[in-house]
Amino acid sequence: MSVKAGHLFADIPLTSVDERFETLVETSACRLERIISLGHVTPAGEWFDQVRPEWVVLLQGQAILHFEDETRERVLQPGDYLWIPAHCRHRVVWTSRQPPAIWLALHITVENDSL
Repeated sequence: MSVKAGHLFADIPLTSVDERFETLVETSACRLERIISLGHVTPAGEWFDQVRPEWVVLLQGQAILHFEDETRERVLQPGDYLWIPAHCRHRVVWTSRQPPAIWLALHITVENDSL
């Protein structure tokens, strides 16, 4: 087994057409990814509807998320995290460009919906 190392704030682009998703660690039980958002949002009328639950933390920047079953949007600052159950429809309404919004997202494989 080899040790894998990196830096969460390395190689941050100044501009990008697409939001960047980078898998940092993946096992059969989970996937940890770094997400870099530079003003990226979920396209109008689209929702994330993920089959696996997700724990996400905003490390840098700001973001606004909207959950389909909530009336108020959630404003996120660095250090804010969310547990998003599977099939909890949500969308990213806004992300900062300066500084870029940098997230960590942990997607968990759950057997028998135990979470």
